[in-house]
Amino acid sequence: MHKQLLVFTDMDGTLMDHYSYSHEAANPVLEKLKRLGIPVIPTTSKTFAELRVLRKEIGLSGPFITENGAAVFIPKGFLPDQPSDTKSVGDYWLKEFTSGKEHWLGILQQAGAQFADLFQPLSTMTTAQICHATALDGPSAKRAAQRQYGEPVLWLGGEQERTQFIHQLTKLGASPVEGGRFIHVCGNCDKGTALNWLVDEFSRQHSNSVCVSIALGDSKNDIPMLEAATIAVRILSPSHPLPHVNRKHNLYTSTQVGPAGWHECMTKILATQL
Repeated sequence: MHKQLLVFTDMDGTLMDHYSYSHEAANPVLEKLKRLGIPVIPTTSKTFAELRVLRKEIGLSGPFITENGAAVFIPKGFLPDQPSDTKSVGDYWLKEFTSGKEHWLGILQQAGAQFADLFQPLSTMTTAQICHATALDGPSAKRAAQRQYGEPVLWLGGEQERTQFIHQLTKLGASPVEGGRFIHVCGNCDKGTALNWLVDEFSRQHSNSVCVSIALGDSKNDIPMLEAATIAVRILSPSHPLPHVNRKHNLYTSTQVGPAGWHECMTKILATQL
């Protein structure tokens, strides 16, 4: 039976450097994966608008998962058939796991009164403010603001208030996710659920293949996919601790940060899997 590797990767701080956003250190492995026909699937807090540009720049053409698992975009033709629970949107088959952005803005407004001045929603930030908070350039910052399924907020208060804020959002029905820079106010979806759905769909449509999923990430919001994948890779970050996972088997931890760590661990994995 044919073995098919599927590589699910976080972007910021994992495939791309935390500070410079460069993916150069990972390029040799990316090129090898492309030659071997192994899809690299961005699984990220980033938006559709951001990934449409980034995938082209990096040279990726397969599916991608946006906004912390809120949606899976599958280029038409990647799978033999359109999955039954998807809709056709432009060049993609789209699987959605949560409500749209307006729903979560409403919840944020309800929670906001108690925590006034302690956070700033992305949708109220100017392009210059987004650039300052993220180190993105202007066009990239505008794409980052085009959320479809949730609202990131830049936290300005202390840790105690942060915990209380997250608790309040949860009481109101949100499932906040703490990323590298922002708290994402969104629904009960995660990268692991999206990964499992896509692996199951791929396996169903390729019954002669055994799928091996590889997940790489550096933050708390990556934990669900690190737990769900066949093989998990924790990437060392220069800015925050390694994500804590419960699994002990098929777990790699990089000794280098960002894309250099991505290259390091993927090289080891490919040596055992190919």
